Formats: sequence, C-alpha cells, structure tokens
Amino acid sequence: MGTLEEAKQGLEKELLSYLATNGPISSTIDYVEKSSRVGFPPKTNRVEVLHNLLKSLKALGMVEIKSSTKQVPVLTKDGEKWVAEGSPEFQIYAALTGPMEKKALLQSLKSLGKSANPGMSVCIKQGWVVLQADKKTVERKAKPDTVVDSVQQQLMKVKNGEPIDQAALKLLKKRKMTSTKKVNWYEVKKGPKFALERKTLESDLSQEMLLTGSWKNAEFKKYSMTVEPRAAQVGALHPLMKVRTEFRQILLEMGFSEMPTNNFVESSFWNFDTLFQPQQHPARDAHDTFFLNQPKKCLKLIDDYVKRVKDMHEKGGHGSIGYRYDWSLEESKKNILRTHTTAVSSRMLYKLAQEKPFKPQKYFSIDRVFRNESLDSTHLAEFHQVEGLVADRGLSLSNLIGTIKTFFTRIGVDDVKFKPAYNPYTEPSMEIFGYSKELKKWIEIGNSGMFRPEMLAPMGLPEDVTVIAW
Repeated sequence: MGTLEEAKQGLEKELLSYLATNGPISSTIDYVEKSSRVGFPPKTNRVEVLHNLLKSLKALGMVEIKSSTKQVPVLTKDGEKWVAEGSPEFQIYAALTGPMEKKALLQSLKSLGKSANPGMSVCIKQGWVVLQADKKTVERKAKPDTVVDSVQQQLMKVKNGEPIDQAALKLLKKRKMTSTKKVNWYEVKKGPKFALERKTLESDLSQEMLLTGSWKNAEFKKYSMTVEPRAAQVGALHPLMKVRTEFRQILLEMGFSEMPTNNFVESSFWNFDTLFQPQQHPARDAHDTFFLNQPKKCLKLIDDYVKRVKDMHEKGGHGSIGYRYDWSLEESKKNILRTHTTAVSSRMLYKLAQEKPFKPQKYFSIDRVFRNESLDSTHLAEFHQVEGLVADRGLSLSNLIGTIKTFFTRIGVDDVKFKPAYNPYTEPSMEIFGYSKELKKWIEIGNSGMFRPEMLAPMGLPEDVTVIAW
C-alpha cells in the first residue's frame, strides 16, 4: 500500500481518463463506489478526497463541477444490528418453538434489549404469534414458510443505497432503525482546459526564463488583485507592560503625577545618602547592590545639599542625633544600578523643596530596579517597582493606610493588612500584606511609611510638611 498522496495521484489519473473515455459523471458518490480502492489507507474518506481533488482541477480549468445536495437514509446503530441478526420480531418468532410463557421468552432474548416488547407487539399484530387466554402464554400461529423478515430486507436496501418505499422508511425511522444525513456530491464534466495530465503552472517570472526565452511557452498562474493579503502578525504588548499601563491609569485617576524614571544608573548619594541610609548599611554592600566599574563615580553633586546631608548623618538635627560616624563623599559618589525608585522620589522632593511657596504634590513611578539577588522562584536581579508619595501638610498614618487600600482595591486586592516594620528613611514604617484567594494565604506586597525629618529637612521642605510613601 502506498501513501495517501500516491493514492490521490492514482485517483486523479483514473478520473481524467474516465472523463476522456466515458464523458460526464452524474454523481461523484456513485463514481467513488465504482472506482479503484487500491492504494488508499484504511478509513480514508474517498469522497472527500475526490471532492478536494475536483476543486483543485476546477481552479486549473480542467473540469467543471456542479454541486448537489440531498437527504439520504442511513442505518442507526440498532439498524446495523438488525440488518445483521434479523429484526426483533423475527428473532422472537424463531425462538418460539412451542407454547411458552411470554415473560420467560423475552428474558431468554436479552440481546434484544429495549426492542423486545415492541418486537413482541409486532409479532402479535402481524399474526405470527398468538397470546393465549391466560394472557401469559404465547405460541406460534403462522407457519414458518409464510413468515418473511421484511424489516431486515428494507434495512438491507437502505444499507446498499437502493430505493425504498417511503411508508416503510417512515416506519423504520419511527422505530429508530434509520436516520437521515445530508450528502453532497458533484456532477463533473470536462473543462475548457481539459487534459489527461495536470500541467504545472509557473507562479513567478524568473531571470532564467527571461534569458532562455522559456517564458514564451510557459503558462502562469492567474493573479487576483482583489484578494486581501493575510493579516500581518505584528507585535503586541508584553503582559508586564499591560499591567504597568493598567496601574499607571489607576494612579493617574487617583490624582498622581508620574515621575521621570529614565536614570537606571544612579549615584549612591541619591540612592542611599539622601534617604538617611548610613554608609555602613548592609544594603550598600556589593552582595546586595550592582556597582559600576565604568563610570565608577558620578561627576557632580549639589554642594550645599551634600553638606546638609553630611551634617545630618554625622551630627543629626531636628531632634535626631544622627548616626555619629565620618560620612564619606567618595562613598556617596559611587555609581550603581538603582536598587529602588525611591532615588527618583528623593530627587523630586528636593526639586519640590526649591519651589516657593510650597505646593502639595502627589507623585508616582513604575519602572525597573536592580538587586544583586540569588535568583529563585520569588527573586530576580531585575524587577519593576510601583512607588507613590504624597507631600502635604497635616498628613497622618491614616491617610497613608487609606491611600494604599484605595490603590490595591482598584487593582483587585480587596483584603489588605499592615504590620509594623523598620526602614532607615521612614518612621513609622509598615509592611503591606494582601490576601491571595488563589494561593489562600497572605503575601507581602509592599512597604510603606512616613519619610523621616532627617531625610526631608536637608532638602529644604517646610518643617510642617509631611510625606507619606509606599
């Protein structure tokens, strides 16, 4: 047995030869039944194969086809059974060799299933058997040579596709022995470009054809100028960018303005020192932070602001005693990949402090940050951080909690709780936890707090201004 493709080629050759010798084909279904089955794999729908082949030949102008449709009877599963074994009523008659209790007779014919009682009714109705006076016993009435299984004969006609009386067909359908199905077929005749073999059409005019002149004798495929081209597979938003866009829209609707976050490289001064984070803090070690080799240090800082930050670290102020160590300018100049977008918040708050008079502001940012982390299922060296802050007079911890709850409710985290925490640059500080309905547990989803005076005072913000952030 060859491949399906080889069988298709054989069928095409046989079809074209038939059209050339015998003329039009009135029904492709009848043709398939008479044509060769050689080469086709088992269970191949040869009618479907032929119809696809005809559509291909029609496109080449080799044949003309006309589609037709009709409903034809087909055997059901029960019909297939009764055509092989005989109708239920005939099986009942054959099993009844003498007077017998009706119930016992039907029980002996378990293969009839639910068709046993209807079969018995037909037997009695046709006069094949008779029910005795006790209404329990049955016996044969008709002689064997007069009993003909007409139901089996009619089912055989349906199976072979032979004509059948409509009244008989209606009865078979009522007894669920047959059903109908829609059948499509084609009438086929020669086309204007009929030939015994398919001719391959050229799709392109090549350089070789022009040089050799073979294009003069070549036949080319027709081009349709009206068919729309296949839609191009263009790029789409990354899932992370979709989430970022959604969060950004929510924060804008809450009245926040977006901070510029285009500086991935930041000095240690803006990333750590302005946040009142001591230079010996573990987060500033190489095992937590990516330090740049080139350029290793930043070139310019704001001198008077640097002095105020230095004094706050060494001596304190505004009720703080500071950290009491020798603050290093060289350490603060080291360039790093920013470890948090709070470095951007620090720059924006310093800029806000220079604007007189002070105007309340609400800022947010969503962008990448970098940590020298050991990679695992919950940690990456690069991730996105959502940050927000509000600078105004009279703010309290309740304002922070309310703002955070509003944001997380908008993104689908309805159940939020807080836990006291420590941050070098916020006091009080809180960790944020959200309940995951999918994981059925609480997950840490953020950090928050009120920026310390030691951070805000060197910037030049008024003493009665409070900044809440998360």
